[in-house]
Amino acid sequence: MTEIAAQLDAVRRRIDAAAARAGRPSDSIALIAVSKTFGSDLVRAAAGAGHRAFGENRVQEALGKIDQLRDLDLDWHLIGHLQSNKAKKAATAFRWIHSIDSADLLRRVDAAAAESGARPRILIQVDLARETTKHGAAEDEIKRLIGDALEARAVDLRGLMIVPPFPEQAEDSRPWFHRLRAMRDGLVARGIPAERLAELSMGMSHDFEVAIEEGATMIRVGTAIFGRRSPAPAAQ
Repeated sequence: MTEIAAQLDAVRRRIDAAAARAGRPSDSIALIAVSKTFGSDLVRAAAGAGHRAFGENRVQEALGKIDQLRDLDLDWHLIGHLQSNKAKKAATAFRWIHSIDSADLLRRVDAAAAESGARPRILIQVDLARETTKHGAAEDEIKRLIGDALEARAVDLRGLMIVPPFPEQAEDSRPWFHRLRAMRDGLVARGIPAERLAELSMGMSHDFEVAIEEGATMIRVGTAIFGRRSPAPAAQ
């Protein structure tokens, strides 16, 4: 518990410094502690150090932790690819879903949320680099997806998310973060309500400071808090 608390404190100090460089208040940046592949005991340790927002990649793994930690008041974020057959479970289990990347997935999550009375906050995942190993909607699909989300019954559109190519150094990520922010700003200039695109989820342990400098409002940090992780199970 002491080690997790110390590592959380170190990350928060790095956030403060990056925010200061960018002329931003540090409380405008939400830290999502990525707990994928780590046990509920480490999540509990982070919660004991005052942290409340946790990110998971796989629905089934997350459901087990959510159940084990029901005595805590935590915000759960799905940050990994969401398979369509898990949309119903995800819509009710997570407060935030960062990885909406198709009209079909949006419809499934929205229908499940409407049926259950849930109102998950969603982000649209954008794939600017067009990597075959990554998920996300293509740039020319984003405006239509946003339109669909604005007309949805139950989901609450809040912004955009990106997972750029893994950088050799943090600065390599800057152009991708800059492009996502520019895309968001362009969409708002063309009439999309600013509050519906207020969040930019971008930046991980290796590049979150650059992401903050480029306007990230959510950063997804795992290794810098929990340490190196073991390989994840193959199935979701």
